[in-house]
Amino acid sequence: MRKFVILFFSVFVILGFSLDLVILHTSDLHGNILPINYATNMPSDVGLAKIATLVKQMKKMYRNVILIDSGDLIQGTPLEYYHARIDNKPIDPMILVMNKLGYSAWTLGNHEFNYGLDILNKAISEAQFPALSANILNENGEPVFKPYHIVNVGDIKVGILGLTTKFIPNWEEPKNIKGLKFEDPIAIAKKYANELRNKVDVLVVSYHGGLERDPETGEPTEELTGENQGYQLLEEVDGIDVLLLGHQHRTIATKINGVPVSMPSYWGKYVGKVVLKLEKVDGKWKIVDSSVESVSVKGVEPDTEVMSLVKPYEGKVQTWLDQPVGYAKGDFWIYDPLFARLQDNSLIEFVNKVQMYYSKAKISSTALFNNSIRGWKKGPVTLRDINAVYIYPNTLKIIKVKGKDIKDALEKSADYFVYDNYKVSVNKSWVKPKPRHYNYDMWEGISYKIVLNNPSGERIVDLMFEGKPIEMDKEYEIVLNNYRAGGGGGYLMFKGKPVVREVMMEVSELMADYILNNKEIEATVDNNWETVIKFEYIVKPGDNLWSISKRLGISMNDLIRWNGIKNPSMLKVGQKLVYYKNYIDTLPPIKEVMGF
Repeated sequence: MRKFVILFFSVFVILGFSLDLVILHTSDLHGNILPINYATNMPSDVGLAKIATLVKQMKKMYRNVILIDSGDLIQGTPLEYYHARIDNKPIDPMILVMNKLGYSAWTLGNHEFNYGLDILNKAISEAQFPALSANILNENGEPVFKPYHIVNVGDIKVGILGLTTKFIPNWEEPKNIKGLKFEDPIAIAKKYANELRNKVDVLVVSYHGGLERDPETGEPTEELTGENQGYQLLEEVDGIDVLLLGHQHRTIATKINGVPVSMPSYWGKYVGKVVLKLEKVDGKWKIVDSSVESVSVKGVEPDTEVMSLVKPYEGKVQTWLDQPVGYAKGDFWIYDPLFARLQDNSLIEFVNKVQMYYSKAKISSTALFNNSIRGWKKGPVTLRDINAVYIYPNTLKIIKVKGKDIKDALEKSADYFVYDNYKVSVNKSWVKPKPRHYNYDMWEGISYKIVLNNPSGERIVDLMFEGKPIEMDKEYEIVLNNYRAGGGGGYLMFKGKPVVREVMMEVSELMADYILNNKEIEATVDNNWETVIKFEYIVKPGDNLWSISKRLGISMNDLIRWNGIKNPSMLKVGQKLVYYKNYIDTLPPIKEVMGF
């Protein structure tokens, strides 16, 4: 026996001692705890309750487990909205559950600031784990939040450095980030990585930002604005052992330059799992192998303990959501999201009209934020209906822009569509690496046509305001949400424009107030915009404008305007006339099926 112990000890000394360190990673939970869709109240494979089940399972499988979240935690569901705006006295429900699960750190995301610093600081004070962000500084250049946190797992020291996308000032209300400076995370990461390298065995960077290039092709995933700098972190900052990402809502589990990189989707659909095999050699821990995967919560039973924890919150929220605020005369309903973006519809027109009513602006734009939004049909309208349509806590800004800015914004939106072989589809760059349907805007107060078979940058025609062509150098007041007004979504033509006034109530609240005050709302569609196909007609012998317009079903005035005809009686045989037809009207079978 003594010889065996001596032999074992000798092998231990020569080969070293190894163990597994497991890092479980969540991000972009956006207030999701329970496995439900609040718009429909139907079951959904999301949320911390399902994640809790996976966490407990993995803690039974492995001895050394830590949990880290990469941000966008306390905004996104009616549960968190109710807590922030209606009853903020109890502990934040997300924090309550994460305390129970034993999180080690939380990196602040951009949506953490949506409800203001008081709400955020209260949530941070309630957490039994630190909120991290090394690159958010005060006016004196000092970190406002804890830059990093060191976790001891046995005698392994794990350093967690928190970083947040520097792009927040482009989106957030100034009052919500007053006194904060968002510095470049690369320079900040270099500073703290050097400091931490001698203090820790494992350096984890938890960054609320994504990858600016595709891991497989190396191609840019989006406009290189600096919003996402994951690759740059790995290329310019030495010593990163694990990179945890968020913000882009992508499902990523890969290695880049040998470093495990995780982004676990959004809403708690996945948990990122990084396993590091460490070996102790000459008294120091070294990573000798690693793996990374995304573990789905689909089919996982929610944890009953977590469900019980949030039951008191959920009961109040469900009662609040089901309160009718008014009655709809007609359907405010999205039958198909693609077709809703191809032609004016009652739901988007209603949101724009509410924005115009409260802002007193004559021109408004908004978006159908995702493909799950449906609206409501004839009958009672509840707060659940409204919150399911306007899912962000945006407020409104009225800014002064030139006609060219409106035209440029419409051209950018028009790039949402691809037209090929008589068929319209969504531009792949708008749905990869993540769907960005919220960046396609629809306008009220102006009229315009999107010519689908025109080249990019030349798709907007008939751009009118109050019956007259919009002048490119003339100034107009428009109302839009604070995200878009700050240039969000790449609409840089709006960034820095003079702010005439602001409406500080959130749009969902404005919609609720409007319905409460009016009691009844009527579904209307004024068809101020549409997508069209451009055709050409060649003038034949005996043709005149009247006969051509009758044959094509187009008004004479439209033909004159579209073709710049100065003398309607002087048409020439062989002359080409441009005319436009509504795209949906060219597809009668689809039109009938979709209810248009």
